[in-house]
Amino acid sequence: MTTKSLSIPLDFPFPSPKAHPLPTLHPKIQFPCKFPLFSLPQRIQFLRNQCPPKCQNPNDNNNPVPYTSQQEAHFTETQEAISQFLQEFGISAAESNSIALNSPKYAKMLFDSVKDLEEWTSWKSGGDGNEFATLGFKEKVAYMAKEKGDNGKVAFLESLGLSLSSSMNVARYLHGESLPNLVHKVKYMKEILFSDSDDKRLVGKYARCMMMNLSIPIDEDLQQTLSLFEKVEARRGGLDMLGSSEVTFRCLVESFPRILLLPLDLHLKPMVEFLESIGVPKEHMREIFLLFPPVIICDITGINRKVQALKKVWAFDKDFGKMLLKYPWILSTAIQKNYKEIVSFFHMEKVDKSSVDTAIRSWPHILGCSTSKLEVMVEQLAELGIRNKKLGQVISKSPQLLLRKPQEFLQDEILKGCGTVEEGYRFHGPQVLSFTRVQHR
Repeated sequence: MTTKSLSIPLDFPFPSPKAHPLPTLHPKIQFPCKFPLFSLPQRIQFLRNQCPPKCQNPNDNNNPVPYTSQQEAHFTETQEAISQFLQEFGISAAESNSIALNSPKYAKMLFDSVKDLEEWTSWKSGGDGNEFATLGFKEKVAYMAKEKGDNGKVAFLESLGLSLSSSMNVARYLHGESLPNLVHKVKYMKEILFSDSDDKRLVGKYARCMMMNLSIPIDEDLQQTLSLFEKVEARRGGLDMLGSSEVTFRCLVESFPRILLLPLDLHLKPMVEFLESIGVPKEHMREIFLLFPPVIICDITGINRKVQALKKVWAFDKDFGKMLLKYPWILSTAIQKNYKEIVSFFHMEKVDKSSVDTAIRSWPHILGCSTSKLEVMVEQLAELGIRNKKLGQVISKSPQLLLRKPQEFLQDEILKGCGTVEEGYRFHGPQVLSFTRVQHR
């Protein structure tokens, strides 16, 4: 395609509406504008400020302007042109029509771009640029779609629920990805992430527990995961919608755009097979990927190394796989580091490592608890005479005590008691009172 230089008139016949002079514009604009430069030429941007509201930004939903019957007809033609444009990349007619109908902001952007360029060429007083005026409206739309340089990926991403601006940002990551491969990859991921489940709210429940009990310095993986949870929490339905395809997938792509770059056969499928090999059922794979998306991005070698380290705590592969469904975030680097600090802390308190591992197996949230927070509760237990070996026995059978707050611990009805240790044991089972000789008066 031959690149042409289109000159821009600088001697406008009307005065500037502003007191200051017009900015100096570059005398020539090169077409086509290569991806990822989505911005319109400076002349068009100037005309946007001078034109009536029909040239509004497609993201502006606050003051929608109704289309005329002619504009509505042109907008329908725009969607048809988008569908035909997508079919040129090998997308089926049905899929192309669906994408075109579900990407209205992208269609409006092309529609406005065509109108702006038509106004631009109408200002010209020469022969340059008249080729565009001879094209039909659909041809003009197709021309503008090609000039964007994203090869239909922006339209496809918007059809997934992303905003136009987010679609453009994510499309930059996918510059080398073909549209058919991207469509196929998204279908596969949705099948894994949003398969039929009896209780979609269960994933949100696990996410909420993680957020409540995490008190360690977090790494980048945990930070991105928490940011995803916050995005979902801010939407209608909150974290209960984490298992919903409509809400979660667009938030997932916005937070982790790299997942769309991963090769399907060389990474995604082998990762699923690896997780199955350590005891994670394929039908529940979604829980791991939604609760800790960095697992999808990590290489299998790195994940396997972390799994082997944690298997020292969980002795059996099947038990580990079941636990991983609820607590996949323990695969983060920060959690691995914190485990060593927890073991070291209890070693100084003369608690056997076996007791610590038993407590973690029973209550994995301990792995997300900082040693400073654990120290507060250990001191509280020490005031009741629970130290050393007794402390190991307590945390083995009642590990959740380590995550209590001191004021909650003191107000617990167990400690209020009925007067004797035996009564406390009879009513509440083998909890902390069964290991103390404290007589409450």
